[in-house]
Amino acid sequence: MGISGRSLRIRSLGSPRWLLLPALLAAMLPLAARPPEAGASPPGSHQVLVHLFEWKWTDVARECTTVLGPKGYGGVQVSPPQEHVVLPDRGYPWWQRYQPISYQLTTRSGSRQQFADMVAACHAAGVKVYADAVINHMAGGWPAGTVGSAGSSFGHYDYPGIYQVQDFHHCGRNGNDDIANYGDAWEVQNCELVDLADLATDTDYVQGRLASYLNDLLSLGVDGFRIDAAKHMPAADIANILSRLSRPAYIYQEVIFGAGEPIQPNQYEGNGDLLEFRYGQTIGGAFKGGQIAGLQGLGTQSGWEPSGKALVFTDNHDTQRSGAVLTYKDGQTYTLANVFELAWPYGTPVIMSSFSFSNNDAGPPGDGIDTTRDVSCGNGWVCEHRQRPIANMVGFRNAVGFAAVANWWSDGGNQIAFSRGGAGFLAINREGGALTRTFSTGLPAGTYCDVIHGDVSGGSCTGPTVTVNGAGQATLTVAAMDAVAIHAGSLVTGGGTGPVQVTFNENANTVWGQNVFVVGSIPALGNWDPNSSVPLSAATYPVWSATVSLPPSTGFQYKYIKKNSDGSVTWESNPNRAYTTASGGAETINDSWR
Repeated sequence: MGISGRSLRIRSLGSPRWLLLPALLAAMLPLAARPPEAGASPPGSHQVLVHLFEWKWTDVARECTTVLGPKGYGGVQVSPPQEHVVLPDRGYPWWQRYQPISYQLTTRSGSRQQFADMVAACHAAGVKVYADAVINHMAGGWPAGTVGSAGSSFGHYDYPGIYQVQDFHHCGRNGNDDIANYGDAWEVQNCELVDLADLATDTDYVQGRLASYLNDLLSLGVDGFRIDAAKHMPAADIANILSRLSRPAYIYQEVIFGAGEPIQPNQYEGNGDLLEFRYGQTIGGAFKGGQIAGLQGLGTQSGWEPSGKALVFTDNHDTQRSGAVLTYKDGQTYTLANVFELAWPYGTPVIMSSFSFSNNDAGPPGDGIDTTRDVSCGNGWVCEHRQRPIANMVGFRNAVGFAAVANWWSDGGNQIAFSRGGAGFLAINREGGALTRTFSTGLPAGTYCDVIHGDVSGGSCTGPTVTVNGAGQATLTVAAMDAVAIHAGSLVTGGGTGPVQVTFNENANTVWGQNVFVVGSIPALGNWDPNSSVPLSAATYPVWSATVSLPPSTGFQYKYIKKNSDGSVTWESNPNRAYTTASGGAETINDSWR
């Protein structure tokens, strides 16, 4: 929800709260590569999530089919799906979604059936769905006659058929039961967030009721949950609730860092991953008025979540209202920060897709009632995730996988460039004049589409191209406040005479129902997506084989996986395998299962 920490100004129930994050002073060090492994990135090998904030379920379904799937987004975070309070006197603010009334799936985003249809449509497009789960509290005290989005009546501490007064914490502090001292862990987890009825998540009944709600969403196909206000629940309480889930689910939690506070994000690592709020503060400061050359070691600061546990974002629905981070209102600076986020290997990126606002409480575009207007980008909907530089950098992220940063260059100020192994290269110029230079890209010789300014279509590029020579170098001119990006998947013309026929031989023992596949960092090997991996034949078992046409003079990373009869996937152990194709002809790779 974003009022769980010391980073934001939140106006909820009409009461402003100012919360501050301390300055980040830790030294930055080079970042190591993180190889893929089963479950290493929540959406699968397609690593990037997008938050379609306050979108209707029918619009989310269409977006998955027409934009998110084709662009390679791996997952979508949707707004809280439970019945929420309806506040016409407040202009139907965005935060009413974070005040539950019941666990009926009827909201201003749509009905239960529309929600289920949305999940199915996204899955068909290869996009996973993560629901924002509000399980710390119920709605606050509102005047008699206030109802929920499904028409339910309620009172403070009385939500008929679900909870009554005994199911809540009543901390007896500060005259109103509200949290006042973030230096007191007990108060943070037993008092109320600005009057929101604090659920007794330490009790068996409440834990069971919350698990029942989450299991209902799982029954509709949801892939996981963002746990809202996790900081305000003991980690053990959350663990108990999650232990009751009917099947595995990906979990990421909102635990906002506060310097010196007794409750810290790392205390929740046993339950799942964490939203790393310090990330947006840091890149926002660098791109807004600092020096982006200082981002070279981003993610290695002392105390930050490990890369494999962190979800990172330039802004989210809370922080963009705080004034402390970059938002869509910052124009090209914001776009460049997101381009960097998608190219840099720390954490799992979450891209924000906003609606425009001037009032921090404003709800989504509507027609003066509690009904969200159909999404039509530009009609009150910002749709940052559709911008070509951002959308195409999702493909960059998928193409480079977990390759390490190499070939770092900077002018010491606001011009930087780096490669991701032999799979991708990015140059950013946040200066007022053009940058012309010869760079080491790490990529094989060939002609590549600059995905910041063009799309790869039918083997050609709709925008400018970049020529990489045999030494992996390219001479570029990067315009002021702009970027250039190329990757293995944007190869338009290779340096050789034609495709290389590569035979993969993998010696692997299997059990009945298992099959072996090869998957890797380039499109021909599925861009790390197990669903697009190349099947190997068992005709010469235990050697599994397949011949694949790969682009010439191209470096890539790959692994073998076993697909089981129940649909699960087993990855071989780290590190990634690496190979570079010749300029033409045929080659054979002989490997054994690790």
